[in-house]
Amino acid sequence: MSGHSKWATIKRKKAKTDVGRATAWNKLIKEISIAAKLGGGSIDINPRLRAAVLKAKGQSLPAKNIDSAIAKATGAGSSAEMFEPMYEGRGPNGVAILVKCMTDNKVRTVASVRNIFNKNGGSMGESGSVAWVFAYKGVVLIDANKYTEDKVMDLVLEAGASDMNTEDGVHEISTEPDAFESVTRALEGANIEMMSAELTYVPNDTIKLEHNDAQKLLKLIDKFEDDEDVQDVYHNAEIDEADMDSEE
Repeated sequence: MSGHSKWATIKRKKAKTDVGRATAWNKLIKEISIAAKLGGGSIDINPRLRAAVLKAKGQSLPAKNIDSAIAKATGAGSSAEMFEPMYEGRGPNGVAILVKCMTDNKVRTVASVRNIFNKNGGSMGESGSVAWVFAYKGVVLIDANKYTEDKVMDLVLEAGASDMNTEDGVHEISTEPDAFESVTRALEGANIEMMSAELTYVPNDTIKLEHNDAQKLLKLIDKFEDDEDVQDVYHNAEIDEADMDSEE
């Protein structure tokens, strides 16, 4: 797999420990809460909430946590205004990085993001400096050992998917953002289980990192993901799974 289809080595799976999983789940709950507060608590009429719930299910967030987050967000009472800034920068070997945040204090968050870049071998850029490297897409992963390529491809293309690649036991489906909901609904209607489904930033081109630079980037990503204001980190590095497994 290469380019867009190299998702397994581009998309970082953190949550290696209980602490890491709890941090990831807290971020998912925050996204679900904001989506529900802004657009209502029904996934049938709130596409953003539907996408957030699908992503949460893909990361094994329990249903009771999802339901609780929606209930609290749509209940009585007010909460602080939340902002969703996106920061851009470069990492080792010029890797492009997008840092998606959710915060009630943009001054605090931008200072924290800049500090993480500066202290971990990166550099923060201006708005638009690396955003052009990425395309906003829907990405759905399905276990190819459970469902045949023909069955899945016919279904998703008819539902509006842009492309599908199959390799290493995984069907990877790509959609435009406005087709994401129809594709995921079609899969659910056919009782096809999704390994993951999310709206995300996919790099148009990738940079292959050797071991040392890969370790530096993974450390940088860890620092961002440990920050409570950071929701997601996107990059265009291609990293060998062996380097991910041997993270120091």
